[in-house]
Amino acid sequence: MINVLEYLEDSAKKYPDKTAFLGTNSCVTFKEMLDKAQSIALSLISAGAHKEPVVIAMTRSPEMIIAFFGVIAAGCYYVPIDEQMPAHRTELIMDRLKARFIITDGTTTLPSQTSADVFNYSDASSLTEVTPLAAERLAKVRKAAIDLDPIYIVFTSGSTGIPKGVVTNHRCVIDYVEQLTKVIGASHDSIFAMQSPLYVDACLKEIYSTLKFGATTHIVPKELFTQPVKLVEYLNENKINTVCWVVPALTFISGLQTFKTVIPKYLKTVAFGSEVFPPKQLKTWRETLPEARFINLYGPTEATGMCCHYEVTDKTDPEKPVPIGKPFPNKEIFLLDDDGKSVPKGQVGEICIRGISLSPGYFNNPDITSKAFVQNPLNPLFTDIIYKTGDLGRLNEDDDIEFVSRKDFQIKHMGYRIELGEIEMLTCKTEGVENVCCLYDGEKKKISMFYMGTIDKSTLISLLKNKLPRYMIPNTVIKLDLMPLTANGKTDRNALKQML
Repeated sequence: MINVLEYLEDSAKKYPDKTAFLGTNSCVTFKEMLDKAQSIALSLISAGAHKEPVVIAMTRSPEMIIAFFGVIAAGCYYVPIDEQMPAHRTELIMDRLKARFIITDGTTTLPSQTSADVFNYSDASSLTEVTPLAAERLAKVRKAAIDLDPIYIVFTSGSTGIPKGVVTNHRCVIDYVEQLTKVIGASHDSIFAMQSPLYVDACLKEIYSTLKFGATTHIVPKELFTQPVKLVEYLNENKINTVCWVVPALTFISGLQTFKTVIPKYLKTVAFGSEVFPPKQLKTWRETLPEARFINLYGPTEATGMCCHYEVTDKTDPEKPVPIGKPFPNKEIFLLDDDGKSVPKGQVGEICIRGISLSPGYFNNPDITSKAFVQNPLNPLFTDIIYKTGDLGRLNEDDDIEFVSRKDFQIKHMGYRIELGEIEMLTCKTEGVENVCCLYDGEKKKISMFYMGTIDKSTLISLLKNKLPRYMIPNTVIKLDLMPLTANGKTDRNALKQML
């Protein structure tokens, strides 16, 4: 396989009338999806689009996913944005892209200064029949495509405040999909509930598992992630058996005692990632769903989503964070020190990744690319590019990788080197604490802690004095009713900074 369109074409042939994706207001079968994607491709080809970025500015919906594959069928690569993105960020992305074409459904505000040709989704996808001449045009584009051609760009946060566009190609995604679906045990009978926005790479798990096996994905309304009981009821109503969610989405359910009211009775596979799953919360999930599989997935956008996995078992230490485990097949992950040398087992080093799922780099940004995607320092003999994740980890006695912290979260405070993640994990073990996030103000030299739970602030501080060295005690402790989350479900540290 060299083109991701083969996933869609195969399922459209095998299961033409089966529903592939369901949203709040619409659903689409595999055959409808293929037909509409081809119609969009022909619209773009007729307009002169050729191996270039096409912006998809639409509401999170089955139609947005169709637009993705329409762009791919045109031999181009899609760049998703939606109404949740701040206008300033959208403008920065558009400025970086210089895109000539935009597909929109009218729900997303476009930059006022854009000179791009704007396609209405309904018009572009409305072709009722692909004529022989049109089919020939699609085939010509397809024949010219190779697996190194990009299929999407996802913009992630940049340290300079300017978003970085991670480029991903057919080869990266195919390698990722083939390995991921084996790890999570996806099949024709899988029914997914998608939590992530469609402008982050996390959505690949549901999209491609669905297309590869002819499965079904429900796009969960985002408002349900503020209503835990209704969220679980939604899972039951739709007989959801597989979720691949960020940790805060799962702890939001368990931390608010939802399981005393309702449990997700059809759920058999719970894959999670993005942050460390607090052991106490994971225990609650496992006790509630004793027959379910719990799989920790790890991987950055630059490595096409997840590239490392660990399945929780009864042998997993319930008092420690779940390891991120071992790499997917066809990946190598190793730990390097600041001098580019391997670290001994048990010592902390930067997690580095090599393999064909690595992104070619950042769009129109060679300087940033050259700093993150570097020559493997362990191999001086030929070109061998690795990605330096900026994450710190260590290898345990079972040869599983344990995530320690982000390098950015390693601070120097009162003369000591401290991992903020260590403070968070120790605090999470405290009875009455459900969720924790720590920030550090380098100018004021202060550690601030935010937490959710039933324990009062003064009691928590007293308990921490018995758990933590004096130099690790937070200077400020703030209790929250709800931890703020970013659009893709991670703890929103910028929002927390605004509370200080």
